[in-house]
Amino acid sequence: MTEQTLTQPETEAQIPAPAPEKPEKPKKSRRPLLWGIARWTAAVLVLGGVGAGTAMGITVMERTDVPGLATESDGRWDYPKLTLPALPADAPRPWTEGNDAEIHHADLRQLLLPAPAGATVDPKLKGGWTGLDSYLALLAEKDRGEVKQYMAESALRHIAARGWTMPDGTTTRIHLLRFSSVAFSEAFKDGVTREISQSSRLPLGVDTAEIDTSTQDVAVQYLSVYSYAEAEPYGPQQTRWSYIQAGDTFAVITQTRKGGVPTVPFQQTVTLQAQLLG
Repeated sequence: MTEQTLTQPETEAQIPAPAPEKPEKPKKSRRPLLWGIARWTAAVLVLGGVGAGTAMGITVMERTDVPGLATESDGRWDYPKLTLPALPADAPRPWTEGNDAEIHHADLRQLLLPAPAGATVDPKLKGGWTGLDSYLALLAEKDRGEVKQYMAESALRHIAARGWTMPDGTTTRIHLLRFSSVAFSEAFKDGVTREISQSSRLPLGVDTAEIDTSTQDVAVQYLSVYSYAEAEPYGPQQTRWSYIQAGDTFAVITQTRKGGVPTVPFQQTVTLQAQLLG
């Protein structure tokens, strides 16, 4: 099977799979999804686009299509040339006939966004399998026990993660959580967004959150993106984070930086990771 090139914008230890309970009959995600940003209780940004085939190219917005992305000095990062990984023989893509569980059959690690040029890679998050504690470390301590219990009772299969820090101090962490079907992934998404609307399950060090609309121009079919930013006044550093629910896989992208997280790299990172999962 051949791989096709993904067009970039111009702008490791495997955790054992938890012994899953007998999965409930998977449900299909709602489709087609509606465009727009829901109110605080949903805070969902629904994405639309076109996708088909076993390995498809990725296209992203032109620099002049997005406010603030019109010049070479807009702050975007230099990501390497991206490709979607080839699928195992006869394995269907998510959202195709015969794949009602919306499973990503590609190696989850190959669906992680690579670090951009100039990044210092986190030696603990180099793009391989990681344990649940790596994800829990993103959350406030008061929320970790509840989430850990939920994961033990759910059909979580694997977590893959990558992290890096840029010269300007922006630190990025990406965790991909793969469940046994879309039913479990959507249930986790519903719980996360509901808790955030009640100021719970916030990233470590974050007290208040607001909806971040900077990713609203992403265009990937069937994916849902929920983006947030730490509301002012915040402390020495700010956190921005995004959830991407893509079939059986749930992505968590977190960026922190002293003085505030720049908009362009955040938008760019979420866009490319969403496209890899689409």
